[in-house]
Amino acid sequence: MGKLNGDTRKQLLTRSRYLLYKSQEKSTESQQGRAEILFQNYPDIEKAYGLTNGFLQIYDKRTLKDVAMLKLAHWFREVENAGFKSFNTLVRTIIQDYNDILNYFINRSTNASAESFNAKIKNFRMQLRGVTDRKFFIFRLTQIFA
Repeated sequence: MGKLNGDTRKQLLTRSRYLLYKSQEKSTESQQGRAEILFQNYPDIEKAYGLTNGFLQIYDKRTLKDVAMLKLAHWFREVENAGFKSFNTLVRTIIQDYNDILNYFINRSTNASAESFNAKIKNFRMQLRGVTDRKFFIFRLTQIFA
């Protein structure tokens, strides 16, 4: 096992948890040093971190739909070679909604605003404990959210 930088194995894992949520470009020098120690001792974590960063880079870079499709195909092969079951689940989910996901790369937008508005309506309806007068409900929605 490599040097643990004065930490126990448990401390190393605990203190490295938040750096795994960041992309490599956004981590500080000390975090990169800790990551190096972590990856020397836990190569599977390094492999999973690399797969995650690879997936995020597909979305972060401004690419065309066809280029994104090719990059996703390469990423799928990397996941298959890595052998992590959790990533295989992610690949199956992506394949299931492949065209919808690739449509993101056309104008780089999602339907998050519509989903957010639907959640607000759902919450509003829940507060009223059911709607009996539909016209009045629509009127209230327009008064509050318009």
